[in-house]
Amino acid sequence: MLFVVSVLFGLHQMQAQETISKKAPGIELSNMDKTVKPSDNFYRFVNGNWIDKTEIPSDKTAWGSFEQLFQETETDALKILKEAVNNPQYQSNSDQGKTISFYKSITDTVARNKQGIDPLKPYLAKINAIKNNQELQQVLMEMQPIGGIGFFSANIGADDKDSNKNSVSLSPGRVGLPDRDYYISKEKDSEEKREKYVTHVARMLAFYGEGTAEQNVADAKKILAFETALSEPRLDRVERRDSRKQYNPMTIAALQKMVPAINWDVYFSGLGFPKLDTIIVTQPRYMTALQTILSENKTDDWKAYMRWTLLNRIAGQLSNKIGDANFDFYGKTLTGTLKRKAIEERALQTVNGSMGEALGKLYVDKMFPPEAKAKAEKMIKNIIEAYKGRINNLTWMSPQTKLKAIEKLNKLTIKIGYPDHWKDYSQLDIKNPADGGSYFENVKNINRWSFKEDLAKLNKPVDKTEWMMSPQTVNAYYNSSYNEIVFPAAILQPPFYNYQADEAINYGAIGAVIGHEISHGFDDSGARYNAEGNLADWWTDEDLKQFTALGTALADQYSAVEVLPGVHIDGKFTLGENIGDLGGVNAAYDGLQLFLKSAGKAPLIDGYTPEQRFFISWATVWRSKAREQSLKNQVKTDPHSPSQIRGYLPLQNVDAFYKAFNIKAGDGMYLAPEKRVKIW
Repeated sequence: MLFVVSVLFGLHQMQAQETISKKAPGIELSNMDKTVKPSDNFYRFVNGNWIDKTEIPSDKTAWGSFEQLFQETETDALKILKEAVNNPQYQSNSDQGKTISFYKSITDTVARNKQGIDPLKPYLAKINAIKNNQELQQVLMEMQPIGGIGFFSANIGADDKDSNKNSVSLSPGRVGLPDRDYYISKEKDSEEKREKYVTHVARMLAFYGEGTAEQNVADAKKILAFETALSEPRLDRVERRDSRKQYNPMTIAALQKMVPAINWDVYFSGLGFPKLDTIIVTQPRYMTALQTILSENKTDDWKAYMRWTLLNRIAGQLSNKIGDANFDFYGKTLTGTLKRKAIEERALQTVNGSMGEALGKLYVDKMFPPEAKAKAEKMIKNIIEAYKGRINNLTWMSPQTKLKAIEKLNKLTIKIGYPDHWKDYSQLDIKNPADGGSYFENVKNINRWSFKEDLAKLNKPVDKTEWMMSPQTVNAYYNSSYNEIVFPAAILQPPFYNYQADEAINYGAIGAVIGHEISHGFDDSGARYNAEGNLADWWTDEDLKQFTALGTALADQYSAVEVLPGVHIDGKFTLGENIGDLGGVNAAYDGLQLFLKSAGKAPLIDGYTPEQRFFISWATVWRSKAREQSLKNQVKTDPHSPSQIRGYLPLQNVDAFYKAFNIKAGDGMYLAPEKRVKIW
């Protein structure tokens, strides 16, 4: 129920402290709905007017603070890239020059439209010629370094139980729908999506020009059945969050016994791997089922699946007609997006994803002042100290486990803005369209270069200075194996961070994001890794029992939320991110209190105390509107809860939130103290 906000609320606060007008960037008061009491509907109170006046752009699945900053960052990066295109300083053999050449090849739609399906014909011929397992294996070997073609995938990265060592893992290959549930769920939306998927696949297969419309529909149904068989034995979305279930080292001899349809020594040596003794099989159940599938020798099914997998992976690199047709399903049908992004924006995203650090050098020089990094570093240190204080004050954790948790915090690596050492693209071959380069060939070269880079990591220590995101990425992450938190330059901008704004605003936004990423080291997945980044048990049995019970209680809170009629959040699937949000808010709030204690009493700004501005800032960060299909897809595939829920639900577990807005029993935001979950 909504109520008009009491004038006494503002007057009472104004009498308590000296009031000043807003002198620095902070809260956008015009976005708030002050007809609503914050104690009844806090998300509406903070974002109501913004929600009422905002329309989701036609080329977006959702629109909010994240998306707005993402769009602004894209605009800045695109401007920088276009300036570089016209700058003779950047020769074609430089990293920046290669970025420019790649960008030009993506935007050269005239050449791409002329090529049509032609780039795929040599690979299609190889697929069509397959008659047995041996020939299938040969095609898989040829395709793995340039992007793969399904069935399974070999990857190289830090070993979960020895984070300083690189190891090889074997994982399930790609399928066309986003998640296992789309294939096996009997709920209405998944069944409808499967029907539309068959129609889409048949439409796409027609671009090959090989079969009749009836044959294409028959092949599409065959592909759905085949992909369903590949999906059923996979771990479900909750199981995949447990690293222990995906760490299954075995000898090559044991793998050979499990899947004799593939000659694994030949396969790995053919890819250029050094002699392997052991490999990490992420999903043994899948590999066992794959053996059954391959032993049936249904080569027509294999080939239909591979023809589709190839086209689906490459569709965006081909003609506008093919790319638009693929967007009709993956954009419009799955997420409700009305319009495909402009070619320049799509090109920029591809450049960022493939050669991000080459463009990042230019972006950082233009967009990231040293003052921003310095202030962010101080904030992070303050929040880490606050986190230590919270751990030491936990009532449910034993001193023994607290010492291990503090050790993990002390060994946490912090990366801000951009890498100290940039990636070297000197061995990457990228050609400008003027020199015969094409989007398809350049992507193939990038994939091959990346595969060789990974191969070179074997038998070498893990390089923990490496970044997994480019500086111009609006995001942040925690890496369990590196025990690190990383904040690219692009997220250190309003509304998340403004080094000219008051501290309450910054702590409520980027401060809570910092706390969120720290909390990933202590969520239900990250807490399985120790201070060195190794998958190892550092908990007492009783502490783990308490932690699991608290996580279950938090999961139950989120599972009760219905984002659309009949569509509930999966609290177990989103638990890690929800623990991150709750821990992040708590740590950032305590970090703000540490700051205020050292800086002295802070005045009211716009009539709000620092504590109130902190929580308002948090809800501002998560303001968002999303399309219905996008929400349905997110609930099935994204471990993050929808932004509209993140903006208020964590706060209901924070006692300081109740005090800041005088929330009492009977108010819409009230949650009884015994139901509030306190983990970190």
